[in-house]
Formats: sequence, structure tokens, C-alpha cells
Amino acid sequence: MFVLIKGMGLLLFTLFLFSLFSLKMPKGQKAMSGLANAAVATFLVEAIHKYISGDLLHIKFLGEVGASSGNMGGVAAVILVGLNMGLNPVYAVTAGAAVLGYGILPGFVAGYIISFIGPILEKKLPKGLDIIIGALLIAPLARGIALGVDPIVNSTLISIGSMITVASEQSPYMMGFLLGGIMKMVCTSPLSAMALTAMLGLQGLAMGIASIACVGGAFSDGIVFKRLKLGDKSSIIGVMLEPLTQAPIVTLNALPIFSSNFIGGGLAGLSAAYFKIINNAPGTAAPIPGLLAPFGFNEPKTVIFAVLFAICGGIIGGLLGSTVTLYIRKKKSETVQNKGLPGGK
Repeated sequence: MFVLIKGMGLLLFTLFLFSLFSLKMPKGQKAMSGLANAAVATFLVEAIHKYISGDLLHIKFLGEVGASSGNMGGVAAVILVGLNMGLNPVYAVTAGAAVLGYGILPGFVAGYIISFIGPILEKKLPKGLDIIIGALLIAPLARGIALGVDPIVNSTLISIGSMITVASEQSPYMMGFLLGGIMKMVCTSPLSAMALTAMLGLQGLAMGIASIACVGGAFSDGIVFKRLKLGDKSSIIGVMLEPLTQAPIVTLNALPIFSSNFIGGGLAGLSAAYFKIINNAPGTAAPIPGLLAPFGFNEPKTVIFAVLFAICGGIIGGLLGSTVTLYIRKKKSETVQNKGLPGGK
């Protein structure tokens, strides 16, 4: 029980810091979006092509593609974070190439800091020489930042991710529900579950719960949008495939959506825990990556059953949340009508 409490406490603390960074730090959300994109560009490609195309289907070329992509997390993070934050593309690629060999988190930190230094160099250096001199200065600076933060990252965020993984293995069903519910809420919020799980380096059952929760919870979103008449048909498809596309609607209807997410994601997480879904591709906590990545680490039949039960859990969460919301709306409407009648208070 202590491990469970510690694991959930560390997760909530990390989520708080993550939210604080995204909302309060300069260009925080753009940086996190770049990190999430880097996770897809590297970890997802690795999971599908190395473990499915390569190990399972024995297609050597695609297996090599996946292995190569998986080793480029730090490089991709620097480049995509930098580009998202408006860094000169040459500087972004220069900094990215310099951090080869480092993980996605040191790359993220290096990309974030370089994104503020790059524009200063462009202004100060003479035109015509700014690209050459800037590149020569940025390359060692980026690698120096990655070198400096690597031990810190390994001793904090990665250790927190390891603790959550241990808690999931020791209390799979409790963590399945709690971790699944929380991750699905993060997946639907303006934050990014892909970025969060990449930062924590989640693997094993914990990452399996997070990814399957995002898949099953997508149906919670679809049910809520449909029954509460939020947006049109394209909005329903959009929120199920990529919740961030419907951020304005989600923000205006946060209570019914997030309460449904927690229930649906939690039930989907229970399905992942029951079928012992393993996912060693951190950063794949989203509906589409979460559906594909587990096939690289589990028997296809097991994943299919886990997904089917997760979808059922997501539908249940959506029905419960929307039913309560519709009931509350009906009662409010009746109260307003009664007040308008003669003798009404």
C-alpha cells in the first residue's frame, strides 16, 4: 500500500510541476507539444517497426528503421522543441545533431534553453556570419546542457517513472484504475499525456495502462460529445482521435468530460492490468499510438481483448458521465420553468 501511495503521490506531484511549466513558463505549451511530437517521431516508430515489423514479422530493414529511430529521441526533442518555439531551423538541427547519444529529456531541456539563446545570437552576430558562428557556438552549448542535466533527469523524473512502474506491478488493479483515469484526463486536457509519459520514461505495465486508458477513454469522449450535443460529427471524430483538436469545447465542458474520462480511463486501465499489457515505448499515451504500440510487446490476441474490454469501459464511463449531466440539466430546466409559473418562487 505504501508503494501505491508513494507512486500516485509522485505522479500527482509531477503532474503539478508539468502543468506549472506548461502554463507559466515562457512558451511552455509549445515546448511540451514539441516533446510530444518527438516521442511520436521516435518511440512510436521504434515500437511499431522494431518490435512488430522487425522482431515479429522478421522484416530486417524495417527493424533497423525502428532501432535507428529509437536512438534519436534526444536529437528529435531538441529539433522539434526548437522549431515549435520559433528557433532558426539551422540552429535547431545543429543543436539536435550535437546531443546525439542523449535521451529525450536532456534533449528537451537543451532544446528549450537553446530556443532562447538562438534569437539573441542572430541579433548580435553580423549578418552573413550569424549562421556559421551561431552554429559553431550552439553545438557545444547544446551538448553541454544535455551533459549537465542528464544526471539530474536520471535521478528525478526517471526514478519517479520507475517508482510508478513498481507500484503498477505491486498493485496492478488499483494502479490500473487510478493511473488509467488520471492519464486519460491528461490526454484530453490541454496538457499532453505523451509528453508526460515521455518525461517520466514510463515502461512496462504502467505504460501499458496509460496507453490502453487513452484508447478506451477516447470512447468516453465520443459518447459525451454525442449525447451532450457538443460540436458536430467532425468534433466527435476529432476528440476521439486527438482530443487537443477540440480544446475549446473541452474547456467549456470540463466537468462532464473529465469526470467521464476518469471513469472510462480507469475502467480501461483495469482491462490493461487484467491482461497484463506491457508497453516499453514511453510517450505513446494517446488514442492512435496507444492502440498500435502494445502490439510490439504482447501477443496480438491479448492486446485485442484488452482493447475491446477497454472500449467497453470507456463507453460505460461516457454513458455514466453524460447521464448524470443530462439529469442535472433536466432538473435545472424544470426549476427555471417552475419559477416562471404563477405562484412560483
